[in-house]
Amino acid sequence: MLTSVLVANRGEIARRVIATARRMDLTTVAVYSDADAGSRHVTEADVAVHLPGTAAADTYLRGDRLVRAAQVAGAEAVHPGYGFLAESAEFAREVQAVGLCWLGPAPDTIERMGSKVEAKKLMADAGVPVLTELDPTDVTPQQLPVVVKASAGGGGRGMRVVHDAAHLEAEIAAARREARSAFGDATVFCERYLTTGHHVEVQVLADQHGTVWALGERECSIQRRHQKIIEEAPSPLVERIPGLRERLFEAARLAAKAVGYEGAGTVEFLADEHGAFYFLEMNTRLQVEHPVTECNTGLDLVREQIHIAEGNALAAEPPQPRGHAVEARLYAEDPARDWQPHTGRVHRLHLSEADGEFTPVAAPGIRLDSGVHDGFVVTPHYDPMLAKVIAYAETRHEALRMLSASLARATIHGPVTNRDLLVRVLRHPAFHSGDTDTAFLNTHDLARLAQPLAEEHATRVAAAAAALTAAVDRHHAGVSPPGVPIAWRNLPAEPRQRTFIDRGGTEITVSYWGGRDGLRVSEPGGIRVASVSSQQADLDLESDGDSDRTCVRVTCTVHRYGDLVCVDSPLGPVTLTEQPRFTDPTQQLPTGSLLAPMPGTVTRHAAEVGQRLERGQPVLWLEAMKMEHTIAAPATGVLTELPVATGQPVDVNQVLAVVQPDPAAATDPSPDSEESA
Repeated sequence: MLTSVLVANRGEIARRVIATARRMDLTTVAVYSDADAGSRHVTEADVAVHLPGTAAADTYLRGDRLVRAAQVAGAEAVHPGYGFLAESAEFAREVQAVGLCWLGPAPDTIERMGSKVEAKKLMADAGVPVLTELDPTDVTPQQLPVVVKASAGGGGRGMRVVHDAAHLEAEIAAARREARSAFGDATVFCERYLTTGHHVEVQVLADQHGTVWALGERECSIQRRHQKIIEEAPSPLVERIPGLRERLFEAARLAAKAVGYEGAGTVEFLADEHGAFYFLEMNTRLQVEHPVTECNTGLDLVREQIHIAEGNALAAEPPQPRGHAVEARLYAEDPARDWQPHTGRVHRLHLSEADGEFTPVAAPGIRLDSGVHDGFVVTPHYDPMLAKVIAYAETRHEALRMLSASLARATIHGPVTNRDLLVRVLRHPAFHSGDTDTAFLNTHDLARLAQPLAEEHATRVAAAAAALTAAVDRHHAGVSPPGVPIAWRNLPAEPRQRTFIDRGGTEITVSYWGGRDGLRVSEPGGIRVASVSSQQADLDLESDGDSDRTCVRVTCTVHRYGDLVCVDSPLGPVTLTEQPRFTDPTQQLPTGSLLAPMPGTVTRHAAEVGQRLERGQPVLWLEAMKMEHTIAAPATGVLTELPVATGQPVDVNQVLAVVQPDPAAATDPSPDSEESA
């Protein structure tokens, strides 16, 4: 029987494992890099061991350091979580070589399933349906479209979809670079790409006595860049096709038995609308989306992993799933700009409806799994996921409504997130009807799905609230003499003004006056001021075309973090940047400047100074968070400056290049894949 466990991971999954271990009265050991010294998983563990350095390659990917940390802290077992070394057979062997218990399948099993190329051959021999593997060097135009995959990959890294034979060589090279950066293995392969498939996976548990459970399926078809963002159990596709669940479960059990699997794992399949399915891969670890299975089975999968490692037997039959669970992954990224990751401080992240953390929800409710705390800084060194929000209810409709409402009302202040897109997808009629294939975001227009929840008028209302509360705040700070009304002028004068920029780059100027009766705002849309404090504005909004001038009162709550202003109201969350009244001319950037959207490293250049570029043409590539990001020309013009060299690290908002626009060319807005000024 185990008494202590080291979690060889960080953030949310580290907190998740620690929570269960503590409920089981196990002593918990955390590890942390320099960047994670103040993280919650560090303070919540009984013991924490420092891993010097910041980069994953120097810390969480150093098996020798992790094993040494376990020995020094006196841990008896190691739980790898997911990501990093969770599917490293070599690390598992290192753990076992020093007499520690590995909370996962045997190293040989990890190795056999770790290579997608070898795993597919193994599954085909076991009778599990697979897609034919294609040699990247032999793909013909008739076989397109194909997907290029990293053999050792996961999480969508090292994957490229190719529709045009002319792009195949470049995409294979890009996939190999990403795979080498993320997994240390540049091996890639190709297979036929199903443009409208369903990503369906089966959670398995297997003990040391030959019992294999198929605990239920999850549908994870809503993806960006081949990475899941919404998962649910049970699958809408499986629910509507008779006999599909039984066939999937049988294939999953065959896959697990073919490799003598032990512990928790997931067998992933790609299915079509008619119920045909094909093996994708087996994840020999806990999945990010495991909470949805926990919610509709009542099991704690981490607890089951520990029990299995201790030699305990599973019952003959698994518990029957009940109800419906849906999970949304909240990322610090901008869907409207090619899913560009964002870094920076999370000033506040709060869900008032959350019923618990890291534990199955027994009754309809919301579960929040997160490693983020107020003041947490998102860095370019690790994954930008902020939280997983899970809703459980008796029916799918209730779960979707509960989850979308919880996300819409959540207080999220800091970097740009995908929250608005998640809410729009969860509320989309096609999603509600179960049409959830992997092409969902493209089919239903990503640009529309990524639009802010707050409409244009709501943004102006938020700007008015920001301006008015700032006036009150300034007044209370002692700028005006005691007893004088806010923004009072003794003589007739022009209204005072404050200017803001919204997340879409639109400038909004608010004019307001102060008098004996308080503040009022000049707004053609009809905004009356009911009451204002330094953090809250009650505004009466006049209905358009209403002869009776009926007003709807809206309460806006305003928080300021330097020049960042976050306004929450029933009209939708709005983030603004207040502009200074006077600007320093020396701080202005040349027109056409391309700014680094995040800290990273320049990996390649695609153009030279003096070269003429078309709008959207690549200028260089930036690597951050183990992904390549294309920095493209914001307009047709000439590349006049390229101040960064290949291999050079850059900070956020650093000038990467300057493209002098051609006045004769069309001046369309900048492409989504870069930041420009």
